[in-house]
Amino acid sequence: MSKAGKMNKVTTSVVRDMKNKGEKITMLTAYDFSTAAIMDEAGIDMILIGDSLGMVVLGYDSTLPVTMEDIIHHTRAVSRAATRALVVGDMPFMSYQASTEEGIRNAGRIMKEGGAHAVKLEGGQEVAELTHKIATAGIPVMAHLGLTPQSVHQLGGYKVQGKDNETARRITEDAKILEEAGAFAIVLECVPAALARDITQSLAIPTIGIGAGVYCDGQVLVVNDMLGMFEKFTPKFVKKYATLNVNMKEAIGRYVTEVKESSFPGDEHSF
Repeated sequence: MSKAGKMNKVTTSVVRDMKNKGEKITMLTAYDFSTAAIMDEAGIDMILIGDSLGMVVLGYDSTLPVTMEDIIHHTRAVSRAATRALVVGDMPFMSYQASTEEGIRNAGRIMKEGGAHAVKLEGGQEVAELTHKIATAGIPVMAHLGLTPQSVHQLGGYKVQGKDNETARRITEDAKILEEAGAFAIVLECVPAALARDITQSLAIPTIGIGAGVYCDGQVLVVNDMLGMFEKFTPKFVKKYATLNVNMKEAIGRYVTEVKESSFPGDEHSF
């Protein structure tokens, strides 16, 4: 990407134009300043401060314990680094389910206090009214359908969604309803590629896939997964572009050895 291209700020309208032009959209999660800065320089289009931080950063077994304070704290760090990318803050579990008013207020906090350019929330037609009201308040909303991790217990585990006709029809209908409600994009997680293709073709707004095949308008992955840093488990849809887990352990092991042997610091590292 040219230097001029890197300086063009990605906005929701830019993302929509990318769909219209058939240009694929790239998205990764980030949770800290230095990682976000590297992504921004590398040309990523959107950065998501996902509630996945609960598992890959904070060490929880699921995304459910993540709080508004967690999301805002990490969103602040990422937004300071992102000069080009569109920054999306995840709305954590129970930050919008209790009431529409609370949902609007918390979406505003992620934008005002965290510096995000948009928020993401999970759910179908049950969050359509909230999506509309948040968008009407001037806060862009990214929707999320298919496997919705905040509802993992209701879904019976981390399973592919939309494999039967009834659930496929419901996801398709929800996507249309959320588009009409004002969502600027929709994440499709763990749905069959053919279903994702049909939904993508039926919408004017972009779809961002994760485990949803190549026909989506864009793709998103958890950065710790694609860089090989999070080793507890690797979903089928993840491609590891690096094995930083191995590199980091090797580097830290060398450091430990050199300190123990008094070969670090050397003369060149001393004053």
